[in-house]
Amino acid sequence: MKKIIATLIAGLFASAAFAQTTTTATTATTVTPAPTKAEVKADAKADTKEAKAAVKADTKEAKATLKADTKQAKETIKSDSKEAKAAVKADAKEAKTAAKSSVKPPAEVTTTTHTGTHGADVSATAKTK
Repeated sequence: MKKIIATLIAGLFASAAFAQTTTTATTATTVTPAPTKAEVKADAKADTKEAKAAVKADTKEAKATLKADTKQAKETIKSDSKEAKAAVKADAKEAKTAAKSSVKPPAEVTTTTHTGTHGADVSATAKTK
């Protein structure tokens, strides 16, 4: 595509330079033959090859960029998950130490049970009767 544009620009400059020259009546005009089908076909083939090469290069560049972005995203996710795991582990450790240091109930708790009262509290004087 760049070659086509360069050729067109060069042609414009050449035609501008040709137009500025003075023509004399004695000079013979030269007729350039029209391009043949083979020339047109060859030019079209060359243009197609250039376009395909440009598209291929763009695709390759896009794939490389996508691969780099994906790799960076994976690394970010991996580091974030490591940090989260470390935070959870630290919180669990703190909770465990807090549970160990909390107040424990006394080892022996005495309860008085009275048989035959169905769970009602019976005074000592009522027992003797």
